[in-house]
Amino acid sequence: MTVDIRVIRAGQMYRYYLRETVVGDGRRSARTPLRAAQEQAGVPAGRWMGRGLAALGLAPGEEVTEAQLRNLFGERGRHPDADRIEAGRLAQGVSPKKAFKAGALGRQVTVTGVDFVFRPQPTIYLLWAFGDEETRLVIEAAHERAIERVLEWIEDEVAVIRYGKDGIYRVRPPGGLVAARFRHYEARSGRPLLHDHLLLSVKGQRLDGKWGSIHTTALHENTVAASALYNELVASEVCEVLGLATEPRTVTPGRRPVMEIAGVPHELIRWTSRRSDQIAACLTELEHEYVTAVDDDGEPLFLPVVSERARAKMNQIAARKTRPPKQKTQPLAQLRAWWKASAILTSGVAADVITSLLEYARAAAAAIRARIAAVVDVALAAVDVTATVFVMNDGGHFHRRHLLAEARRHLALVLRGRRRAPGLDDQVVAAAISTHCLDITEPKTVRGLEAGYRLYTARWSLSDLPTRHRPPTPAPDPDRQPPADPGEPGQEAGEWEIPRAPLQYERAVIAGAVLSEKLRTTTVRGRAYDVVAHQQAAMPEQLLAPEPADPEHDDQEQEPGRREAMDLKALRALRESRTDVEALDLTAERLRHLQDAFTEAADRAHTTMNRYTRRDDTKPPYPVRPDDQQAHRPQQPGPHRGREAGH
Repeated sequence: MTVDIRVIRAGQMYRYYLRETVVGDGRRSARTPLRAAQEQAGVPAGRWMGRGLAALGLAPGEEVTEAQLRNLFGERGRHPDADRIEAGRLAQGVSPKKAFKAGALGRQVTVTGVDFVFRPQPTIYLLWAFGDEETRLVIEAAHERAIERVLEWIEDEVAVIRYGKDGIYRVRPPGGLVAARFRHYEARSGRPLLHDHLLLSVKGQRLDGKWGSIHTTALHENTVAASALYNELVASEVCEVLGLATEPRTVTPGRRPVMEIAGVPHELIRWTSRRSDQIAACLTELEHEYVTAVDDDGEPLFLPVVSERARAKMNQIAARKTRPPKQKTQPLAQLRAWWKASAILTSGVAADVITSLLEYARAAAAAIRARIAAVVDVALAAVDVTATVFVMNDGGHFHRRHLLAEARRHLALVLRGRRRAPGLDDQVVAAAISTHCLDITEPKTVRGLEAGYRLYTARWSLSDLPTRHRPPTPAPDPDRQPPADPGEPGQEAGEWEIPRAPLQYERAVIAGAVLSEKLRTTTVRGRAYDVVAHQQAAMPEQLLAPEPADPEHDDQEQEPGRREAMDLKALRALRESRTDVEALDLTAERLRHLQDAFTEAADRAHTTMNRYTRRDDTKPPYPVRPDDQQAHRPQQPGPHRGREAGH
């Protein structure tokens, strides 16, 4: 995920941001003015963003001052220019109490904002670091525009102001939100890492003119969807302007592939991932301690298998334990020269590749676009999205935001860096809800009645796959067992295989592929599903082999609708490559694995479906409720709406 979120509180946390974050993760003394510290660090000044600036008398793009930051984020949510307002009221003879109140934005709050961190994919900021000045400006412009679009989506679709008793009433901030953006150039390791901190204030103005507080829980819940939207927007603009394309790459086997710029060597990504290597080494040690920890009686303290949730928590611990101290920041021109020299000497990639990285990426993009045509089938995309979300959420229960995030990821996978039509992600979500999802909402609060908080599960079950016998389990090797005592000598962490729970995404990919296979003979809306055409766009170009040439008809054009064949030999040969091909390899072993992994989830789904079948017996199959149609109909731009997300 390339968008992170963190809460900002008045007090010590705000002082940390004012002392380090706003100066490029450097460290400035209290006596150094903010702008002088930013110039010394070689980072640009912070800029205001958001439609809510108009109500505060500010304009987008204005420089953020230290006093404004202190008032808005450090003084529990006051007006950025509260000092000027208070001084003006005192000059008019108003009492100090009323003058102080005039500079307030509603009630004082402890949580004054949230920090969104936006960073593009590694291959994009590698092109930014090693490319020429024009390439750098194109990527920075795409990065900034993607942040603006995500902020507009948050203002229009996510942010809500709670008011009334227990926050029972919720309303969108019609005037928008207020945020301050700060640019950073490098990671703590000194490697290139283009990223921006967006300090979003929780203050928003209602229709009656009163100021309220944004519900931060809604921001946390939609962070994954915001990350997927940002990735899609920045990659599509970079690819369109520079003539590039994206490809899926598997970073961790069994986990979700990431979309990277094709043609950028993976060794360069490894060169930038020094922190990732340190975290991975520490994580292995923590997992070793986790599965071998015992109490005073010799009983295991934790589960003998590392679950995904436990692994995520240990990953956070490993990141904190291996966090290096901050380094002195340098100007960007000096950093870019140092990065290129360091990559040539230490990355293992040829110097001509690094100096001509953009040309190599363009050549790879030309090969991909010549062989792969992006095909977006909304009906099949709804199948893939629903299957993935159903499997990856505990109990098979999910909300609309989960479908939206997965739909954006799916479109990025299929389109390979091409721009998509506005609202296409909403169309996929609407098709998934109306066709494959069952509303199981039992609202006990007003929030439960909202379209974004309705609870869904899949209409179909995954337990009706052909029954297969479990493969025989090999006898355990005594030499490969972990020591009973974590301090026992003779075995180090990593010398034996740590038992881990199966990854959910691998099962979800197979589920979507199995369901798509079932649709090969299904006719919907008068036509048959073209699964091959749909999946072809997500395949690496090496897997697409042209049909054998016929010498007698070599000069004839290809028949309309005729598809290129898939070379299964090439597919098997690339099993160990960095490109994600698991979704296309439906072997008997994977189907057996799917059957075993889905049994428990399918039983829960059957129980839920039986509970709600009776109330659906009198309705036509797969009904579309009027409120769902209204909730997912593409919205028309209004006086306070920005550009449509996904444009």
